[in-house]
Amino acid sequence: MGFQPVVLWTDLLLFGLIACVLLAAWSARRSEPMRDAWRRVGESSVGMASLTVLALFLLVGVVDSLHYRERLAPAGGSGDKAQLSTEVRSALDAVAAPLRTRVEKTYSAPLAYQLFAKQTLEGPDGTQRREFPRLKFGGSSLKYPEVDQTGDILGRIGIGLASAAVGWVALAGVLVAGVARSRRVPVGAAWRAIWRGKGGLAWRSVLATVGVVALLAGPLAALAVEYHVFGTDKVGQDVLFLTLKSIRTALVIGTLTTLVTLPLAVALGIMAGYLGGWVDDVIQYLYTVLNSIPGVLLIAAAVLMMQVVIDTHPQWFETAAERADARLLALCVILGMTSWTGLCRLLRGETLKLRELEYVQAARAFGVSTTRILARHVLPNLMHLVLIALVMDFSGLVLAEAVLSYVGIGVDPGTVSFGTMINAARMELAREPMVWWSLVAAFIFMFVLVLAANLFADVVRDAFDPRRS
Repeated sequence: MGFQPVVLWTDLLLFGLIACVLLAAWSARRSEPMRDAWRRVGESSVGMASLTVLALFLLVGVVDSLHYRERLAPAGGSGDKAQLSTEVRSALDAVAAPLRTRVEKTYSAPLAYQLFAKQTLEGPDGTQRREFPRLKFGGSSLKYPEVDQTGDILGRIGIGLASAAVGWVALAGVLVAGVARSRRVPVGAAWRAIWRGKGGLAWRSVLATVGVVALLAGPLAALAVEYHVFGTDKVGQDVLFLTLKSIRTALVIGTLTTLVTLPLAVALGIMAGYLGGWVDDVIQYLYTVLNSIPGVLLIAAAVLMMQVVIDTHPQWFETAAERADARLLALCVILGMTSWTGLCRLLRGETLKLRELEYVQAARAFGVSTTRILARHVLPNLMHLVLIALVMDFSGLVLAEAVLSYVGIGVDPGTVSFGTMINAARMELAREPMVWWSLVAAFIFMFVLVLAANLFADVVRDAFDPRRS
């Protein structure tokens, strides 16, 4: 038994985008204005707290992007060639294997030890009775669950809190040692500086945010070993596992769409503003026409056409995961093709002002080529707008995926996302009694992700906007 790594298109693009961000951050160190702007972001308590939350979400998404296929044992003997499993799994599936494999019969409430609805059971004497059956995995170690469940839950919460405290102390020690080494001061002095908020960056906010997350994640992890913390869905899958799987989909939608949006918006916006004339008229006509079409209808038509292409060419995809990944990538392209107009209009207006400034007029008078002027004088003065727009659009794209999947024109039905979870919860809310936990779990995770992105976007806007500096 072994495994073979699998690289999906979205995995490749996501890792490539992360590498580009790291390279841009490294190159920004040579620019004094960029260093000052990012230093203001780092000194903001809200900015560092929201960045810490986003980094934790990104960590889950990256782990879920490491895909592989297991090698199956030879069927006819040792001489036969081993076959690959048709199921593509990720590193998150392996780490959260207890959550993934513990599938119940149907719905169960959070932290329950029995099914949510009564079923007809037959006793040893042949009589039938209606009662709540015990779960196969949730609370299975409890011999007398009616009596032992409360104490067991409290004990596991205590273990989770203790583990979280130990982990937080270890992380704080590493952080304090790093600050002490970088500033060449004793560890005690570094700790006092961090505690007073004078450690350079807002490390106190980072530690506080990590502490809050640890206090929540520790008990959740301890309880998840024995219970379904957020209950199970209609087919008995653990809802906590589904919410973790939904994070990657949200990150892919929110980040990879920029690969389509950014080149179109920057190139067309600068060309329209600097060249003017018929070029400006054509580009304005193009994004005006796109804006005149309702976005949902345009996206729905493109998604449906793409789905027809995928359905008529099943030979393109070896596994169901590759098929779902192709639809996810196509959705990113479609969202990018329909969401570049706002940034393009913004860059056009700013370029109209920049081309009239003295240093641009001087460059043109000295015969500097148009390409060089755009690359050396115009584009660098627009990057703060590009960065602000991209960060602020992230949360909007995450919500767009949820809305599109809710109406059935989003990701593939086999792809777990916040939108598909909310769409499935639509029918569950009509049950009696109501099944509410799938909707609540998806809402909480998506709310935290979008809130952190919005707060970080506000800090970035304030730091990079020249009128606010």
